[in-house]
Amino acid sequence: MNEKNGVVSEEAALDDYTKALLEALQPSGELFGDPGEEARLKVNELLSKASKEELTEPIVELFTFLLHYKHQHRFSPEAFCIDQKTLENLALKHQRIDEHLVSIGGRLTQALPIAADANDRVDAYLKEKDEVAPSGIELWDTILENQARIRAKLKMTDEEWNSFSGQIRHAVDSIETLADLIDLTPEAAASVARVTGEYRMRLTPYYTSLIMPGLVNDPVMLQSIPTGEMIDNAGIEIPPVAADHSPARLIDQFYPRVVTIKATNMCAMYCTHCLRIAHIGRKDRIYSREAYREALDYIRANERIRDILVTGGDAFVLPNSMLDWLLEQLDEIDHVKIKRLGTRVPVTVPMRVDEELLDIIEKSNDRKPIRVVTQINTAQEITPVSRATFRRLSKSSFTVLNQAVLLKGINDSRVKMWKLCETIQEAYVRPYYIFNCSYRNPQFAHFRVPLEVGRDIVESMYGNISGDAIPRYIATAGGKIPLHRSNVISMEGDSYTLRKPWNGEQVPYPDADPELYGSEDFAFSKY
Repeated sequence: MNEKNGVVSEEAALDDYTKALLEALQPSGELFGDPGEEARLKVNELLSKASKEELTEPIVELFTFLLHYKHQHRFSPEAFCIDQKTLENLALKHQRIDEHLVSIGGRLTQALPIAADANDRVDAYLKEKDEVAPSGIELWDTILENQARIRAKLKMTDEEWNSFSGQIRHAVDSIETLADLIDLTPEAAASVARVTGEYRMRLTPYYTSLIMPGLVNDPVMLQSIPTGEMIDNAGIEIPPVAADHSPARLIDQFYPRVVTIKATNMCAMYCTHCLRIAHIGRKDRIYSREAYREALDYIRANERIRDILVTGGDAFVLPNSMLDWLLEQLDEIDHVKIKRLGTRVPVTVPMRVDEELLDIIEKSNDRKPIRVVTQINTAQEITPVSRATFRRLSKSSFTVLNQAVLLKGINDSRVKMWKLCETIQEAYVRPYYIFNCSYRNPQFAHFRVPLEVGRDIVESMYGNISGDAIPRYIATAGGKIPLHRSNVISMEGDSYTLRKPWNGEQVPYPDADPELYGSEDFAFSKY
């Protein structure tokens, strides 16, 4: 910046973007005719506002109009009796007013076009999202109609509907009851009947009410009602998940510092894509405290362990007294620093989350951080009721995280996954993982989605939705393996070429100076 006698010259204060903008406004070639009275009046009005008001917007409007007329009609500002000095002064005024010294050239020729391009990327999503992937909040009126019909058919009282015990007592576990509650063709009912002899089916009445009448392959229906593919795909069984990673009773351990306690084989609802399908027996069981003590003894003996996931089955299906005792035992182990509770209950039977359970979680969280880890796979599972449940859980725990599973027909498109992640974030849940559907369970091979489809979906989120609404894409293969593409394209000299995942644009990125990085003469060590 040029200085003379402490005064910065106006020319030096104009950045390159503004200089290029002023250059683009200069006369170039013959002008045809007169800009017309209407255009002159418009320019005079804009010039007056830009000159008098201490705002940036009138200046942007004036330059935008002039640039448009120059491009479209070849009239330069001189045709409106605006000289170069006036334009420079207005440009300097814009930069002086702006709190961050943003120039008119930078705003008009860089920032606004970039914003317009970003808007174009998401406009299609915004137009489609509520129709292609409606949430349970948007479908709430239909869900209430479903609930009234289901309650009448099952003869449930208000007290039964609003209680966990009532929901479990009236759970839908037979094809006859199911066919009476939702639209099923005879062929579809026969397909379901083939499977229920081999695998458990159970939907709570509440979760059943989320199924939209007349919608073929409704995403809630696909997750909860087994079809013939589970038999057709079974083939040769692969050993149960973690059969080779269970060093002690009820324990799974894939990593040296993280342990899973499979605290129950029970769930409020049995999912058609369950990773632990082999653990879910034909009969619900509550394990003895002796079994838990063996698991706790293993944890006590290994001081490397700091993070415990209590799951099952579903941790929230445990009685409050049992969960309270188990958390107290973990909190008493000094090297256990973090606890997690794995559950689908807030979306399958949210009335289970009562004040007593919230108090238990809050009490344990006061001792050491506790995270609630849930699984929500479609925005349709978020209703006003489940959202309120997550809100209360977020107040009682350290955080609530979501681990979705990428599933064909349920969330395997950009619109569906973007909507899911935005909806759960608005419901006080942090999108955490997207798991590629497991290869170890051939029973649900029909749900698996190609990795490249998953990569495209996840990486399309960058630059288009909030950063903390973007989950990591993971495969389970003896542990969690990240599946993101590399956005480092190449390196030449000391500069990388990086790829923006949201639009494919390649940009240079200079690396750190290796000599400077390797220097021991650093920061305070200089002195």
